[in-house]
Amino acid sequence: MFQDLPLIANLALFIVAAVFVWRAGTRLAINADAISTKTGIGQEVIGILLLGGVTSLPELAVAMTATLTGAVALSVNDVIGSASVNVLILALADAAYGRKALTSSPGSPHVMIQAILGIILLTCVVGAVVSIDRVVFGAGIWSWFILAVYFAAIWVIAKSRGLTSWVPEKAGAQRKDTLPQGNHRNGAGARSAPSTNRLVTGTVVAAVIILAAGFVLARSADALAHQTGLGTSFTGAVLLGMATSLPEISTVLAAVRLGRNEMAMADIFGTNIFNVTIIALVDFLHPGGPVLQEAGPFAAFGALMAIALTGLFMVGLIERRDRTWLRLGPDSLAAIALYMAGIVVLYMIRPTG
Repeated sequence: MFQDLPLIANLALFIVAAVFVWRAGTRLAINADAISTKTGIGQEVIGILLLGGVTSLPELAVAMTATLTGAVALSVNDVIGSASVNVLILALADAAYGRKALTSSPGSPHVMIQAILGIILLTCVVGAVVSIDRVVFGAGIWSWFILAVYFAAIWVIAKSRGLTSWVPEKAGAQRKDTLPQGNHRNGAGARSAPSTNRLVTGTVVAAVIILAAGFVLARSADALAHQTGLGTSFTGAVLLGMATSLPEISTVLAAVRLGRNEMAMADIFGTNIFNVTIIALVDFLHPGGPVLQEAGPFAAFGALMAIALTGLFMVGLIERRDRTWLRLGPDSLAAIALYMAGIVVLYMIRPTG
């Protein structure tokens, strides 16, 4: 159906679906913060389990839709492209945070653990592309390995909860003045907190909206890929990768404005951990050979971009420099430059089919 529509109609559908994803993602961040307050669950745990999982629904919807319609390159490169865009979102959050660099504030090792585990999973993607693979029980061996690493990562994250083996100096240095009026957990003038049932219902509704909008994004993006001549690989990694990352943009910015910097970064790194496992689902749905073997060098370079971007923010988290230029920390500035250079390379090596 989408292929029969004119280019302007598909572009309009793409934009409308992106707006729905954005609005639902913002609501999701607010609900996640409230759930964290009510349940006592830490920000980093909420970030990976709730924000990381639910904001990955557009990628999941795109992966299922595109794979079942034969556009497997769109599926894989959307996931990989989203990983790079997601990390770049931290630069936007940095600008929204204020005078200090975003990575100068976290006071626990949990976020860094998640970032490292994400790098390990993305390394598995590169390994699958450049080595050999075989289908075993409906999916490639590398896909099974990625699933095993994912569950091991969740176990490590769960075990690291409450880790006290080391604490950086000036821990808990998040700026309290970033909390908007009326959003404090206590104090006069605060609105009565919604019930847990209402929060859960609102979260489910937001998730359904994101899933439905993700379907429209996938179909309209596939049509745009052919109508513009950019090809499904480049469209998936860049255009669709940006669109399916809209929930992360809205949730991260909302979390930073609420003063929940650890939740914001856990959302990004947790989402990337979850997203890589979507490739295994694509492999199960794809009737051909291992999908990462078919993805080729384009997907490998995209994964390397995401690894490098994550590494830059890891350096920032370790150094914790306060100095900024143009409201951006040095890690954010380097990430922006790296991403722009990477897009040029991706365009040059893109398959045109």
